[in-house]
Amino acid sequence: MTEEQLNQEQNYSASNIQVLEGLEAVRKRPAMYIGDISEKGLHHLVNETVDNSIDEAMAGYCTHIEVTINEDGSITVQDNGRGIPVDEHEKMHKSALEVVMTVLHAGGKFDKGSYKVSGGLHGVGVSCVNALSTHMLSQVFRNGHIYQQEYEKGKPLYDVKIVGDTDLTGTRQQFWPDGSIFTTTEYKYDIIAKRMRELAYLNAGITITLKDMRPDEDGNLKEEVFHAKEGLKEFVRYVDRHRTHLFDDVIYLKTEKQGVPIEVAVMYNTDYSENIHSYVNNINTIEGGTHLQGFRMALTRTLKKYADEDPNISKQIEKAKIELAGDDFREGLTAVISIKVAEPQFEGQTKTKLGNSEVAGAVQQAVGEALSNYLEEHPKEAKQICEKVVLAATARIAARKARESVQRKNPMTGGGLPGKLADCSEKDPKVCEIFLVEGDSAGGSAKQGRDRPSRPSCRCVVRS
Repeated sequence: MTEEQLNQEQNYSASNIQVLEGLEAVRKRPAMYIGDISEKGLHHLVNETVDNSIDEAMAGYCTHIEVTINEDGSITVQDNGRGIPVDEHEKMHKSALEVVMTVLHAGGKFDKGSYKVSGGLHGVGVSCVNALSTHMLSQVFRNGHIYQQEYEKGKPLYDVKIVGDTDLTGTRQQFWPDGSIFTTTEYKYDIIAKRMRELAYLNAGITITLKDMRPDEDGNLKEEVFHAKEGLKEFVRYVDRHRTHLFDDVIYLKTEKQGVPIEVAVMYNTDYSENIHSYVNNINTIEGGTHLQGFRMALTRTLKKYADEDPNISKQIEKAKIELAGDDFREGLTAVISIKVAEPQFEGQTKTKLGNSEVAGAVQQAVGEALSNYLEEHPKEAKQICEKVVLAATARIAARKARESVQRKNPMTGGGLPGKLADCSEKDPKVCEIFLVEGDSAGGSAKQGRDRPSRPSCRCVVRS
């Protein structure tokens, strides 16, 4: 280390403190805002942009959203909502459109006057998209005019201006992701289509059109229209389409508890695993959270109560000598949970886990009541569910016993002792010299005797 470098390290002062202004922080640490800079983060830009349009739909002002993958690799998202405000912001003294697009933590989702519930919470979504794009074009259709502003890496190229007249309302965003930040800038149609399909199911009645303007090998263009009349009922059937159903009914509820709108759709199949998709304000909480916790508690308690009170099912449980566990009730379960929360507490900007403690009780109460009613009104289906639960518990216990049996036969595990230490049950009791009764530690006192110990689980030292 040179003397100059040494002096720089020792002279740590205010001049060493950097302040990242505007959207520089996003470009410096993009993973903090979009998760990562790989394919997942790239597609998250689309989700952040579309989420603004979905918020308009949840507020009742948007019915159609169009997403286009352009031939040059850019993405266009257009809706028929109210359009981002373009009048001058009182505090910032610039157009509200420019504030939304270039300032972190700026948006209409904070006071809850414009949006009662929304997926955008932190006011950093579309501004992050802007910061991580080499170029972005924003157009607003409002007041009979087309307002426009363009940006390069988050910085406006000119003030918001009127470029035409229109009878439409809404917002159109087009962006080109920055190849110097992302490991790839090629969008995958299937990944975007999956998310658009989810959003259509979660918001019954809205229409989402997805177009891919990049010709395939045969020169064809892709286009799909996503629209669901029955919402979550169609969603759970779609998720479960390749499985054999235990019965054809969808257990469905749509209600509100403690100010939280709750919608749940459930189906049972003959498989052995659970498949649960949970959403908060249309955001897929892939790590679950309190809403998922409430659902699982309600499912376990309600089904267990029904099984205990039904004489036929309780006899089966008693005869099989089993104890039901939470996992048994979820075997073969497919469920979609969607709730709307005015002030959701997510873990980070990517919103993968919900932390609101009050939501667990609301979901538990709603699901418990709906499931109890369904079981009472559909005894045949209730019996099928409970029989599958009993079968799952029986299989779980049998698998555990088989595993323990294999482990006991393996001399390198705790079930047996290697070398001269062996199970006395496998030896002639006359050769036993010293044995340790089960529960004694290795350093505990040994009991002497030539007779075989009465407890079959003891361990003996075999005479060489």
